[in-house]
Amino acid sequence: MTTNCPLRVFLCHSSQDKPAVRELYQKLSAEPWIQPWLDEKKLLPGQDWDLAIEKAVEESDAVIAFISNSSVTKEGYIQKELRFILDIALTKPEDEIFIIPLRLEGCQPPRRLRAFHYVDYFPQAQQETAYRFVLQSLKRRAESLGIEIVDAEALAKQRAEEQALKEMEERIQREAREKVRREMEDRLRAEAEERARKEFEAQQEKIREEKKPILATPKPAPVPQISSKHQYTHDGILVEILSGMEFVRVPAGKFLMGSKKDNKLAFDNEKPQHSVDIPYDYWMARFPVTNELYNAYAKTKGIKHPVNGWEKKRDHPVVRVSWQDAMSYCQWLNETMQNEEFRIRNLQIRIPTEAEWEKAARGTDGREYPWGNEFDKNNCNTDEGGKEGTMPTGSYSSRGNSPYGCADMSGNVWEWTHSLKKAYPYNVKDGREDATASGAHVLRGGSFVYRGRYARCASRTVNLIVDDFNDGVGFRVVVASPILS
Repeated sequence: MTTNCPLRVFLCHSSQDKPAVRELYQKLSAEPWIQPWLDEKKLLPGQDWDLAIEKAVEESDAVIAFISNSSVTKEGYIQKELRFILDIALTKPEDEIFIIPLRLEGCQPPRRLRAFHYVDYFPQAQQETAYRFVLQSLKRRAESLGIEIVDAEALAKQRAEEQALKEMEERIQREAREKVRREMEDRLRAEAEERARKEFEAQQEKIREEKKPILATPKPAPVPQISSKHQYTHDGILVEILSGMEFVRVPAGKFLMGSKKDNKLAFDNEKPQHSVDIPYDYWMARFPVTNELYNAYAKTKGIKHPVNGWEKKRDHPVVRVSWQDAMSYCQWLNETMQNEEFRIRNLQIRIPTEAEWEKAARGTDGREYPWGNEFDKNNCNTDEGGKEGTMPTGSYSSRGNSPYGCADMSGNVWEWTHSLKKAYPYNVKDGREDATASGAHVLRGGSFVYRGRYARCASRTVNLIVDDFNDGVGFRVVVASPILS
């Protein structure tokens, strides 16, 4: 199956190499099936540089990394950009072309780029040959994505025919419009007045919504207990303790899931915002599973702990766990507890669905972050805070807590959810909660290496498959009824 979408190619380079990069950009732009991305051509005045570059890299199908003595030895953004690109390359299937190193002069490529075969774009007499090699790699990448490779001459002929057809259609339409113009004037005027009225009412409603204050953190009411051990935290949250973990209740009911169309921070996979009804109470773990908690499972199963030197980070969230690892951990917990009360009430410990996770993180009012609508680096462990690693769970509690008292739902580590990658609106019965189905599962919450935009309650990332794991991925559990998918 082919697509008419162009192959998106990001040009990673040092500012000193602009002349050569511009030349190659012009050549790639002349190919009808390629859409190159160059900062000086795509970035607009006032745009956030970091966000724009990160988004461009994430959305690219391939990256050409220009290597020169200046780019290899220069400190600063070019090195950060290369690290980000290499991290994304790790998520791609094996033998898939994503990064194409292009040497502009004789130099030693950076260590992490040496795994990729490079092409020399020098001396000038070899540039055409080198360009053909680059095109061959890009064509292979395009074919793997089902992108149609269009011949330039054929495209020009097709466009000329389309233009002629368009001009003929426009002429017919102009004649038809002139013939019925008087009859349509009254109707168009009435429609314009109706649109103006509706737009005015929508603007007034938006103003009223913006003036509504963020709901205060709800105070817990007496609820049915899932454990005989329970207590109140210093900030007044009712907590129930089970298997060494703290849980807080999230009541049944509706909440706003996803992001509005005009939200400039939101990615397309968060839209549209919609109402979701969770018809049951559930109890979300206050913190992600820690290294110490996971060690009990690893020791029982006779497997190696995924974190080297975890003993020095007992209260940090466990990382380097796959989706299947998280599922196995929950199964082990259920078998270990043998909780008769759970059996009677049809409850189990499992990974939360996307909907359960998001409601526990943001409450019912559609806020951006667990604590409100404005980002604050002092409330979470993201790239802006500069920690460069995980922090002990609860380090940002209670100022970073969600309305229900969950901590660390913004930053620190990405958290696995039960849900498969599917577009919105969310529907628990459309197959996304089928635990036996293969595919990419959704991660939530951002991590210490990502910026605050990714740590929003509605942010989703789906570029990891079931068995993927890295230093920024962990999970938390939930006590709830089985998923009726």
